[in-house]
Amino acid sequence: MKITDVRTVLLTGPCSNDPYILEARQRRSAAFIEIFTDTNHVGIGETYAGYFCPEAVPAIVDFFKPILVGQTVDDIPELWQRMYQCGNFWCRVGLGVIVLNGIEAALWDLKGKLLGQPVHVLLGGAKFDRLPCYATGGPSLYPKERLAKKMDFYLSLGFRGLKVGTGARYPDRRYQAKEATEAADFESEKVAFMRNHCGSDAWLMMDGHMGNNHVFTWTVEIATAVAKALEPHNLFFLEEPLHYTDPWGYAELCRATTTPIAGGECLTAAYEWRVFADQDSFDIGQPDASFTGGLGEFMKVAKMMEARGRKIATHAWGAGASLMQNIHAGFAAPNTCMLEIPPAYGGLHSELIDGGLVIKDGYVLPPDRPGLGIVLTEETKRRYPFVPGSGEFNSVPGKILTP
Repeated sequence: MKITDVRTVLLTGPCSNDPYILEARQRRSAAFIEIFTDTNHVGIGETYAGYFCPEAVPAIVDFFKPILVGQTVDDIPELWQRMYQCGNFWCRVGLGVIVLNGIEAALWDLKGKLLGQPVHVLLGGAKFDRLPCYATGGPSLYPKERLAKKMDFYLSLGFRGLKVGTGARYPDRRYQAKEATEAADFESEKVAFMRNHCGSDAWLMMDGHMGNNHVFTWTVEIATAVAKALEPHNLFFLEEPLHYTDPWGYAELCRATTTPIAGGECLTAAYEWRVFADQDSFDIGQPDASFTGGLGEFMKVAKMMEARGRKIATHAWGAGASLMQNIHAGFAAPNTCMLEIPPAYGGLHSELIDGGLVIKDGYVLPPDRPGLGIVLTEETKRRYPFVPGSGEFNSVPGKILTP
C-alpha cells in the first residue's frame, strides 16, 4: 500500500440538534483530511482548526502533502516527525501542529482499516471496559427554569453528567460577574440549584471559557473565590477559569482549592503542555486529539499528566471525526477519567460516526470498528457545502460573531 494523495474537505452544517446549543450557535464548520492510497482504503481525520479558521487549513495540508505521497503507514510516528520538523520554524505549537493533528489522525485511521483494528488497539489497547461521559451544555440559560429544562433534556438523553458555562445567558442579555464575591455567590448558588435538581449522583462540571472570553477574563483572585465557593457542591471539575497565558496563576489556583481545576483544550504539542504539567497547573488535563498535535502527542500528554499523579478528561467540540479521535485516545490512555460528548449532535457528527459510538447507562463503550470508525461519503459532502466565513470567532469591535 502506498499513499497517492492527501486532500482537505471543508464542510458547513448545523452546529447541533440540541435546541439549547442552537440558541447560541446555529452552524459549525469542519475540516477533514482524506488520505488516498493505491488500494480502496481511504484514511479520514479531522483538525479542530476547521471549527475556527477553516480557510487556513487547505494550504497547510498541501504544504505537508509531499512528505506523505509515496509512503506507507508502517511508521506513523516517523511520518509525524518529518512533518513536524519540516515546519520547525512555525509548527512547534499553534496552527501548524493543529492541522498536522488532522493529517496524523487520518494516517491512524488508514492503518486501522488496513489491519482491521480499532485505532485504540494500535495506540496500546483499551485500558477500560467503559468510560463515563458528560453532555456539553454550552451557556447557562437563565432564568433558572430554563436551566432546569436544559438539564432535564440532557438527562433524558441518558447522560449522567453535564457541563454548563459560568455566568448566564438570558433571552435578552448576558451576565458575567466581574468581582470576586459577586462571582462566587452567583456560581455557588447556580451549582447548588443544579445539584438539587440533578441529584447527588450526577457528574456536574462548569466551564469558565476564560481563554475565549473577550468581554472579561477572570483574575486569579476571582477564580479562587469561585472555586472555593464551589467546594461544598462536589463539582467534578471547574474548567479553564483562567487565560492560558497564565500557567503560574493556574498552579496557584490548584493549590488554593479542593475543587478540581481542569484545562488544556487550547494547548498544542507536548512542548507547550510541559510548561503547564511541570508546575501542576491542572488537576485534570484536557487534551484534544484533534487539536493537541496528534494522537501520538495526546498519548505523550496523558503520560506527562500521569507522571504528576494527574488525570485527563478529553475535550471534544469538533465534528464527528474529532469526537472519535478523542474517544479512541481516551480509551488508550490509562489515566482518563471522563469523556466529553456533544449531545444531540447534528449531521456532521452522526453521518460520519454512523452508529460507531455506543453509550450505555451514561458510559461510552470501547469502539470496535476498524480505524476510527468513521465514514465521509460524497452524499455528506454534497449535503453540507462549505460556507466561507462560517468558522467560529470571538466577537470584538470590528468582527462580530454571527450564529
